Amino acid sequence: MINKKKIIGIVPARIGSKGLKFKNLKIVNKKPLIYWPITALKNSKFVDKIIISTDSKKIKKIGVNFGARAPFLRPKKLATNSAKTSDVVIHTLNYFSNKGIYFDYIVLLEPTSPLTTNKDIDEAIIKIDRNSKKIDAIVSVAENIAGH
Repeated sequence: MINKKKIIGIVPARIGSKGLKFKNLKIVNKKPLIYWPITALKNSKFVDKIIISTDSKKIKKIGVNFGARAPFLRPKKLATNSAKTSDVVIHTLNYFSNKGIYFDYIVLLEPTSPLTTNKDIDEAIIKIDRNSKKIDAIVSVAENIAGH
């Protein structure tokens, strides 16, 4: 929480992938990819709730073991190659709003960005909170240097 604003961290991690089978469970530095965003969110000073949105019982179990909550399995229609991440976020927020739980900020952290740290998350939250009258979203990007 920051300035009485509740923050949810969402890690979208479906089991299917058209490019790399089971990519969210691939091992990077001795841990599956889903470990890294969950850990970064857990170590944030401000994130109140960490949710893993998945269609897989296996990913759900692993995510919970790493400290995320997984109160539902994502519907199959939101776990296809054509499903939009924004719909996954809306599904998650609707789940909580149906329980009377609301959030002021959302941190969406993809498993395929394992280098994002809690410091990155906290700096973004501070920046958006300080500038909330001017901006309502922050997106982190990095140059793709793989082809250089």
